[in-house]
Amino acid sequence: MLKIIIPTSLLIPSALLLKHNTLYPIMTMYSMLLALLSLVLFNSPLILMAYNTSPYFFTDTTSTPLVILSSWLLPLMILASQNHLKTETQNRKRMFLMTLAALQTALIMTFTASDLILFYILFETTLIPTLIIITRWGNQVERLNAGLYFLFYTLASSLPLLIALLHLNNKLQHNSMKILILTQPDQLAIESTSLFWLACLMAFLVKLPLYGLHLWLPKAHVEAPIAGSMVLAAILLKLGGYGLIRILPVLNPHPQNMLFPIMILAMWGMIMTSSICLRQSDLKAMIAYSSVSHMGLVTAALLTQTPWGLSGTMILMIAHGLTSSALFTLANTNYERTHTRTLLLVRGLQIALPLMSSWWLLTNLTNMAMPPSINLFGELMIITALFNWSSMTIIITGLATLITASYSLYMFLMTQRGSMSTQFNLLPPTHTREHLILILHLLPLGLLIFKPALISGLYT
Repeated sequence: MLKIIIPTSLLIPSALLLKHNTLYPIMTMYSMLLALLSLVLFNSPLILMAYNTSPYFFTDTTSTPLVILSSWLLPLMILASQNHLKTETQNRKRMFLMTLAALQTALIMTFTASDLILFYILFETTLIPTLIIITRWGNQVERLNAGLYFLFYTLASSLPLLIALLHLNNKLQHNSMKILILTQPDQLAIESTSLFWLACLMAFLVKLPLYGLHLWLPKAHVEAPIAGSMVLAAILLKLGGYGLIRILPVLNPHPQNMLFPIMILAMWGMIMTSSICLRQSDLKAMIAYSSVSHMGLVTAALLTQTPWGLSGTMILMIAHGLTSSALFTLANTNYERTHTRTLLLVRGLQIALPLMSSWWLLTNLTNMAMPPSINLFGELMIITALFNWSSMTIIITGLATLITASYSLYMFLMTQRGSMSTQFNLLPPTHTREHLILILHLLPLGLLIFKPALISGLYT
């Protein structure tokens, strides 16, 4: 695992020491090389579904796709931020790239940590670079408020998790994920089972986020720069899902009085946040709420604790990571030209940017899970797992799918069709760089259709 972690961490001094004129090309090429190197993790021999094991780090079929997604996104974030940083001083550019590299290192270490306490420390470490990116490189004054929301929601929910993990360590005399995977205790002899269960889950439910605990997310997304939005949507939300996958098998049996309310909240949240998207005037806020809706599916599927639910979750998390990151990139290309995110003001862009319109269509179709996209695989597996758990859930999941299709088409039609405002007649054309970013988002989505088993968490 160190062959990925050490080169990634060396990006931090590279950002400070490289010459001014070679900073961007070398950082982009180096991070792309790392992304291609991480693909080797798919091809490792499996022993007890875990490999690259060491006392501190290991990868298995759950963490490998997420590590590769994290590595894949770094060069795309550097490319997408190029225009945003054009007016910044040289030192600020170096600081920005250094922060991205630090965040990347922390994320890869979080996904591969083999000890629960180490996982918690790294889980919290990812908060610092993200907060710096939002509060320093955000677009408007509200970014400080968004950073504050992000910080306190995450910190307040994480403290119970630390106490729960220390309590778990006290009971079991170890915190190793590998031992927990091999010897899952039937029942932890803990007096307040419901409270302990909630303490373990709360940090991850806020990170996902669960509906009701999601208020920090639209604020953070809207105020963050493009790289912040991409990493938030594609990877940081997946930390919550990954944490749930790791901790839920340990908490057996699940207290019904806590499980049902969270399950209902997750499914009700899918409908509510999808409905909010239909009346949203801000493009970035609409994409952010769409993420909450998709993560509601993930939460509900994980709480069923079935193999189909787990596989569907893994597929949907990777598919959603690439799709929502592509949507934020598209929203950013619009914003850089029109300097507004309001849907009513930006219409008919198909006339000005025809090729970008094709990317909008493809990305919106994958977002609404059109066949044969990989998103459809994930959603069908999750809907099937939930239907087996309770046949009534088909009404909620069916309705949520219908509304998702509606707001995806609404987003496409509002931005691309209609008569264009005269103030946008002289828009600068799209660049090769922007098309490259979108190709690198949609190419993996297309290739994964041929072998979804790579990211399903179950391949052997």
